[in-house]
Amino acid sequence: MMGERQLNQALELLKAQGFKYTKKREKMLTFFIHQDKYVSAKEVYDFMSTSFEGISYDTIYRNLNDFVELGLLEETELNGERKFRYHCGHHVGHHHHFICLTCGSTKEITICPMNDLGDELDGYEIEGHRFEIFGICPNCLKSDKKMIDTQKNS
Repeated sequence: MMGERQLNQALELLKAQGFKYTKKREKMLTFFIHQDKYVSAKEVYDFMSTSFEGISYDTIYRNLNDFVELGLLEETELNGERKFRYHCGHHVGHHHHFICLTCGSTKEITICPMNDLGDELDGYEIEGHRFEIFGICPNCLKSDKKMIDTQKNS
């Protein structure tokens, strides 16, 4: 099973980097592996608090930061808030995302605009980049259209 393999790899990486195995870390990683979108720390907190009564935001943030540093999670900022998703590590090379501003879902973009910027950055040493496109996904557009149509007919 793909999710189980990803979880085992993530737990092995944690162990190799000196982190102890905890049920909380396993539950958090499982949550991210089954999401196909960026989620906020509050969404993670809400999910985790159903299984771990009294879990603190500090525990959530500390683990999120550790997971980002280890490359298990990708991070972005949406509407002024940090959001996280499980790293798309199964790809060769790098890739970019379209991110829905309504639901946070993502779509991989396999082309890289950096290939077209060579002349613009002649003489510069590029150490990394990130390319994200923000908008509304087809599912949210359909939902918005249905809501508008319902309001018109009311």
